[in-house]
Amino acid sequence: MLRWVNATMVLVLTKRFSYSLGAILILLSPSIARAKAPDFASEESMTVEEREPDQATETTDVFISDTNPSITLTGQVWRTKPGIVFLKTPVGLLTLSSKTTLKNVLASHAVTLWVHDVHSAIDIRKRSDGSLIHRYLSGPFKRSDDDPTKLVRWSPEGEKAVSLGSYERSLSGFEEGDPLTVEVDETDTVVGVHDVQFDLQIGQLPTGRSDAHLVLTGTVDKLKSNFIFLRTPLGIINVNAKIGIKHAHVGHTLTLYIHGQHMVADLSAPHSPSTARRFVTGPLEFASPDRTAIKLWTPEGEQIYPIDSADHGKTALAHLKEGHSITAELNERGDIVDFHRPH
Repeated sequence: MLRWVNATMVLVLTKRFSYSLGAILILLSPSIARAKAPDFASEESMTVEEREPDQATETTDVFISDTNPSITLTGQVWRTKPGIVFLKTPVGLLTLSSKTTLKNVLASHAVTLWVHDVHSAIDIRKRSDGSLIHRYLSGPFKRSDDDPTKLVRWSPEGEKAVSLGSYERSLSGFEEGDPLTVEVDETDTVVGVHDVQFDLQIGQLPTGRSDAHLVLTGTVDKLKSNFIFLRTPLGIINVNAKIGIKHAHVGHTLTLYIHGQHMVADLSAPHSPSTARRFVTGPLEFASPDRTAIKLWTPEGEQIYPIDSADHGKTALAHLKEGHSITAELNERGDIVDFHRPH
């Protein structure tokens, strides 16, 4: 059974990898294709199950990412249908679907998804030896300046030129910038052109030594019940407000960071370059033996926050053991105004 941290966050994210021009342009509209982070710098639902929290683990002190959106997630195959693969990731359920591929994905395979600005990649590999089964690379069509029979693609290893192979003629009608998803083999040769979709639900914060990574900025499009509908470069996503994000209004900008077991949410007022509220969530770690301050990860590095600076600091953290998830709420000056327990 999948073990879940005692935190509730639901973020539904859909993107289409396509060689059909119309659909992808809606998701990667130029007006939202590159969202700027603030200066303060389902197919099925899953039951959140309380678990004994892990002790805090070491993380990189400074968050190295100048790309937004940016996602790295690896999942294990949960179940499959023809053309549909359901995966359990450190943050929730990831679903891949296609009408032309994904026919032979097995429980013994591991799947990794990367999103890098307007580029995306999916790797399907054997868990036993890491050998490649499928690799899908998505992004704007761009021929190599050095060799017109090659296509320039972003990959997790960096930008590379892949050979069009037998697909050179069928792709001759594509123009620079047209969205395209290709499958490549280990020799970086195109072996297929596909329409691949993914749906991601974030229903938990990662636990243990997770490599989960996410940076995503959007504009609050609608508020309904406990959900914030966020318009992002990857489409509309839904964020459960029970994560502890308060004071959100239509037009506000929201940036989410996930890094290992840690999450930060920055909320900015419309047309404001500064952050009005920051919500910092992670495993409780006291910064001193007298328990008068705590240490939490942020994108700028680890920060130490005095407990007495919040109105209910000592009360909120009373009787909590290190390792339990907590949320610190900061104001526009970066001062703690309250502590919350994620539900």
